[in-house]
Amino acid sequence: MPNANLPHNHGQHMEHELTQMPSLDDFQIVADIFKQLGDASRIRIFWLLCHCEECVTNIAAMVSMSSPAVSHHLRQLKGGGLIVSRRAGKEVYYKASDTQQAQLLHRMIEAMVEIACPSAGFRNSEM
Repeated sequence: MPNANLPHNHGQHMEHELTQMPSLDDFQIVADIFKQLGDASRIRIFWLLCHCEECVTNIAAMVSMSSPAVSHHLRQLKGGGLIVSRRAGKEVYYKASDTQQAQLLHRMIEAMVEIACPSAGFRNSEM
């Protein structure tokens, strides 16, 4: 769309921005990540795994959910590359992946919680 003939001229010169616009596929990748985070329970599990490495049973207890429900969320997060797992004997342990995406999303979640829920900052400082 670099040489787009726009129907209305509002005095903006968008030629440079249009040449720099990421592809539709790039935007789809971002949309897929945000879809994964479209569930409060999944965000909560992801946030938790940014702070520790745990097995399904303990994660389920920490977030007051059933193990099958937690496993469902873990599959989605793992499929999106936001978490990784490792097996130790019979247990599988999960943690946030060590990627720029996961780190940025973690910081974004914490910032959004602080903005949307100012009392959360107070609670976190007590811990």
